[in-house]
Amino acid sequence: MQDTNADTEWNDALRRHNIIPEKEKELTEDDIVNLVEQTVQQKNTGKGLDEMTLDELDENEDDIDEEEERIFEEYRRQRLAELKQKQSRARFGEVQEISKSDWVQEVNKAGEGVWVVIHVYKQGIPLCSLINQYLSTLARKFPETKFLKSISSVCIPNYPDKNLPTIFIYFENDMKKQFVGPLSFGGMNLKLEEMEWMLHKTGAIKSDIEEPPKREIRDVMESSIRSSNMGNDSDSD
Repeated sequence: MQDTNADTEWNDALRRHNIIPEKEKELTEDDIVNLVEQTVQQKNTGKGLDEMTLDELDENEDDIDEEEERIFEEYRRQRLAELKQKQSRARFGEVQEISKSDWVQEVNKAGEGVWVVIHVYKQGIPLCSLINQYLSTLARKFPETKFLKSISSVCIPNYPDKNLPTIFIYFENDMKKQFVGPLSFGGMNLKLEEMEWMLHKTGAIKSDIEEPPKREIRDVMESSIRSSNMGNDSDSD
């Protein structure tokens, strides 16, 4: 019997006259991937393979045939590798207290690809206490970032109280940003979402906040203080 899939002039002529069906298309790697995606979506998951968790991949493993199994397993291994990589990076999760002797090791030598947020503070200053609370929350939310704190008199002798609170942002031994003094944070009206946005803008954390949170109207005294300080560079100290 003649092979209707063979590439011959005779078969081409027969196909043009619809005497034999068109040649079966050879499946490419992309075709197989698309086939697997369509198969899973037809199982009413509503998700593609790249959107599934490991548990969801396991649940749908029995719904595919042998032809799709290799690609399915490749997706599964990829997701598992991504999960392990993410877990390996998430090695912090809390605010660590350091002293001057720890600075080089914990800040300058934090490691490749590690963002460091260090809060220089003083006990008894309400805004410093508020920021320490916020940083504790953010440290748990963003465990891939290294959060530190240190009392000013311990880490930077003779550091002026007027510059407190201060936050330094480091990445691979390079200081990327500094926030110095209460006006840099908006005073005691500072909200957690605003703190998160400030750090997100520096690159220190990857927040899902897409725009600056709306601030509440400040009282008249704080507004006048801010106006009188316009033109002063808070970083100069």
